[in-house]
Amino acid sequence: MLFSIARQQFTNRLSSTGSTVARRSGALSTISRSVTYIGGYYPPTIAGTKDNNCNSNKSYNNNCNKSHHHAASSSSSCSSSRYSTRRLSSKAELKETYDHILVETRFPEDNNVVGGGVGVISLHRPKALNALCDALFDDLIHAVRAFDGDDDIGCIVITGSGKAFAAGADISEMSKREFADVYKKNMFSQWADITKVSKPIIAAINGFALGGGCELAMMCDILLAGSKAQFGQPEINLGVIPGAGGTQRLIRAVGKSKAMEMCLTGNRISAQEALDIGLVSKVIETEFLLEEAVKMGFSIADKGSVSVRMCKEAVNAAEEMTLAEGLRFERRLFHALFATKDQKEGMAAFLEKRKANFTNE
Repeated sequence: MLFSIARQQFTNRLSSTGSTVARRSGALSTISRSVTYIGGYYPPTIAGTKDNNCNSNKSYNNNCNKSHHHAASSSSSCSSSRYSTRRLSSKAELKETYDHILVETRFPEDNNVVGGGVGVISLHRPKALNALCDALFDDLIHAVRAFDGDDDIGCIVITGSGKAFAAGADISEMSKREFADVYKKNMFSQWADITKVSKPIIAAINGFALGGGCELAMMCDILLAGSKAQFGQPEINLGVIPGAGGTQRLIRAVGKSKAMEMCLTGNRISAQEALDIGLVSKVIETEFLLEEAVKMGFSIADKGSVSVRMCKEAVNAAEEMTLAEGLRFERRLFHALFATKDQKEGMAAFLEKRKANFTNE
């Protein structure tokens, strides 16, 4: 699904010198309460840990010549606030600050590719191991939609700050809710908006991906695991079951027996086991994980965006269709691409033995 998001011209265009422009919003607020995670992990440094200052967050060093950051204004307390907005480009907008995520845009050294940028979103509640409260997901959905509507961006990467990707939903936020409340609000239904984004999303899973964190990762299109990542669906230990796709997407990824084992025992699996059973596509040393995810994003963004989006649509449709229906759907999308300029350019470039110059038309 394409999101129609109003766009205006850059107000702060990234410098052509390749320097990283960082914008931060001051010190992070102090959390005064302990946080319980759906993953069942209680780190000893949660309570009383000194807050990180947003200005201490270094820009990532990789072979990119442009990067722009949008700061998170708080690290752990899960509250919403009003935001000022900054125009990202002529057709999309990101907020100047978010409460619970960090956002940046990256472009390759040779920034001549139309739509060749990668949008990077870091979940940023480090004291809470990036527990997925409602306000964090509101931030995440807003940023993902903005990137989806930005013609400068061809791929999106979602990762976590600190030692967790996301340790699960915020139990302190859910524990006192009643059936009527969660039923009428259709709790977690908004999480599925991540799957409606038309551009590819890469999950760079840097640490714990438990409960809702594992479910969020499975909503993404490509899963890359850091060497220290752990995966699990431990909701059964809390007297509930996965509620955002854990019983549905996991079985499609790893098969019935392994999905049953993970959901019924609540046991975790390592990054290597996740690779062995097909839950992730690669395991990468944690210190290189984000860099490799962005490089993969550049590779995808280098292709024609129309064919990339149709390819994602066709692969995702395979989970919902019979083989005959899926093959017919795939052929129709294949046929449709012959109406695009990128198809003419791609095939001409192949015959002329040169690199294609896609215009996303």
